[in-house]
Amino acid sequence: MCSLERRGDVFILTITGDDQHRLNPNLIDSIRAALARVKSESSLSATALITTAQGKFFSNGYDLDWALSDPARIRPKIMSKKLRLLVEDLTSLPMPTIAAVNGHASAAGFVLALSHDYLLMRRDRGFLYMSELDIGYTIPRWFVQVVKSKTESPRIWRGVVMAAVKITAEMGVEWGIVDSAHDGAEATVEAAVRLGRDLVRRKWDGEVYAANRRIVFAEVLAVLGSDETVGDSGDFEVVSRL
Repeated sequence: MCSLERRGDVFILTITGDDQHRLNPNLIDSIRAALARVKSESSLSATALITTAQGKFFSNGYDLDWALSDPARIRPKIMSKKLRLLVEDLTSLPMPTIAAVNGHASAAGFVLALSHDYLLMRRDRGFLYMSELDIGYTIPRWFVQVVKSKTESPRIWRGVVMAAVKITAEMGVEWGIVDSAHDGAEATVEAAVRLGRDLVRRKWDGEVYAANRRIVFAEVLAVLGSDETVGDSGDFEVVSRL
């Protein structure tokens, strides 16, 4: 599901395989287990985390085939809850976090990338894409809050959510969503490693870093308690044409 490599004070979490890296409980649990390991191994020194993936996709969003095969509609709730717990884990991680986006990051996969402190992206393949409008899915309120926390203006929110723009790396840099664009997946990861090492050299207290992040993203954390699109506080709203 995922692997974890340590290069000095920089951890590299890689979602493995050549599939679309759809977010289902197994994959989310694997990522959370890796984050727990990162946290346990970083208590004695300053560190940074990079998250990337193999293949064409960073993550193509929720595993809707798995979720919607459940007539009792329990699976969507489980999947949503686990992703929200993963976002909470990233928000509380006591170190800088960097998403090295190697390919397409759509819907929940886009949210996963945005849940890092920095987002680097390859320019030659892939896009960031909040696809809910195009596929007939009511977007979760907390997805929108994550987008708002990482974008500069209502015009950009509209483009991301209400126009379902497929954002290339260069466009992402222009919009302030992507920190830098690079030629290829390997170059993107290497740039992320350099950034991680620069941040580690600041020797920040990890717990203070995490506490400040939680303050900055308090509005995101406040809405993670429920997801109205899967029935936590309302009706199930994924339509049948998915």
